Amino acid sequence: MQSVSLTIGLAMGAALLFSIGNHVSKRALNYADSPTVTLYQIGTATLIYWLASPFFMQVAYWLTPAVIILALIGLFRPLLSANLGTAGTRILGPTISSTLSASGPIVGVTLGVIWFGESLPWQSVAGTAGIVTAVVVLSWRGQTKSSWPAIALLLPLGAALVRAVTHGFTKFGMETIPSPLFVALVSYSVSLPLALLYDRMRGTRVVHKSIPIRVLALMTTSGSLYALAVFLLNTALLHGDLVVVSPIIACTPFFTLILGIWVFNEANIDVRTVAAVGLVVPSVILIGLR
Repeated sequence: MQSVSLTIGLAMGAALLFSIGNHVSKRALNYADSPTVTLYQIGTATLIYWLASPFFMQVAYWLTPAVIILALIGLFRPLLSANLGTAGTRILGPTISSTLSASGPIVGVTLGVIWFGESLPWQSVAGTAGIVTAVVVLSWRGQTKSSWPAIALLLPLGAALVRAVTHGFTKFGMETIPSPLFVALVSYSVSLPLALLYDRMRGTRVVHKSIPIRVLALMTTSGSLYALAVFLLNTALLHGDLVVVSPIIACTPFFTLILGIWVFNEANIDVRTVAAVGLVVPSVILIGLR
């Protein structure tokens, strides 16, 4: 019971940090494009992990075959998932983006069942139906006009798919290398050069020189929040089951909504957004119940 409580606490902490990071990212995106914000976030997180590496690094970790899996994770997460997620946050807003990203537990629970031998109770079926309903609620706009196209919904959904799959591989890798920070360090260290290469191909060197200090502060702050959130998430995956962690992480929309109302004064919250969050949060929690 203590292990389950620890897992839930770590996952809830990660969800809270992710939601705060989403709001900070939204403000940074008012001044910079998605790839630029993502680059600074990845760079900040990578720097944090390497600065902390003397406290957890072991040479033996690099000699295990699992390092290859962790490096492969870095090809997709955080670069691809972050770009998709950041673009979704910019177009849809942090609340809608986070709500759709909560569909990730569908894939996470599926991996838990197939890969780790977890059972599939009725709660998972009910939770899946709730998430699908939430997506329909967000997609349907009737005859009202919206400032974002329906296809933009694929951005956070794609990010959720990448994250869910890599969470499964992360848990698998930590069965050999039980170090949440090392796992994050490897994946981010692979992702950072790719982000730099993409940035160079875009030819934004001059743009970087003109970025105001306050924008740099927003990007590095969100990167730091995400770095800590990933550490807590990996720690939760190390100590708990995927079918427990995935739904708890999906509480991010709840935190995002509350923070958006009481702290960040987000103006894009309407009845459909509240209804979708109200559907997603209990649905994804149901998925994790056994």
